[in-house]
Formats: sequence, C-alpha cells, structure tokens
Amino acid sequence: MDYTHNRLLQDTALADAEQRVRDALTAEGFGVLTEIDVQATMKKKIDADMDGYRILGACNPKMAWEAIGLEPRIGAMLPCNVILRSVEGGTEVSAVDPVASMQAVDNSELHAVAGQVRDQLVRAIDAA
Repeated sequence: MDYTHNRLLQDTALADAEQRVRDALTAEGFGVLTEIDVQATMKKKIDADMDGYRILGACNPKMAWEAIGLEPRIGAMLPCNVILRSVEGGTEVSAVDPVASMQAVDNSELHAVAGQVRDQLVRAIDAA
C-alpha cells in the first residue's frame, strides 16, 4: 500500500508550490500547525547540504476532533504531514495517506474518518 499521495508541480519553485499547497489545504478545511524547513535544519545541525525540503503539518480541526473522540491517543499520529521537495523539473508534493498510517489502530470508525481525511488531502494536492 502506498503511504503518500504525490504530485509533481512542473517548473514550479518550492516557495510558489508551498503557497499553492497552503491555499489548496485551506480550501479543504486544513490549517498548517507546524512547519519544518528540513534543508535549513540539516545545514544548521549537521552542516549537510540538500535540495529544498519542507514539511507542513496540516490539520483539519473538525476531523481531528472527531478522531480524538473516537481514539483519544490518536494525537500521537497527528497532524497529517505534507512534504514539498525540490526535484528536477519542479517541486514534488506528497501528503501522508491517513488510512495507511492508521492501519495499526483497531477501530473501524476511525478508519472511516481517516478515509474522509485522505479524500480531502487528495483533493487539496490535486488542486494545488
């Protein structure tokens, strides 16, 4: 099973791709709770150079509320990460598949919520 939904934004710089992804996430009810500039972090922490790589921790509050109500410890698996990375030809965007990440949790109601979140993330990535 794939664990991400991916899309290449051809001829798009990372900063432009990030704005498009943020806008698309907002349209699907997500906010970005966390941001990690992996490229800058690796340079600062271990003096390693790498291409642009950012992680956005996206959360749809209504869906998170529902998931936490069904499985109180599910917060350990939140938020939904979306990565943007510079690749030849543009920026690749990848969003976690919540259904794949929730496989370890034996709760069919939670799996239904994860399916809804996956659909929202796919629409956002495809719209970016």
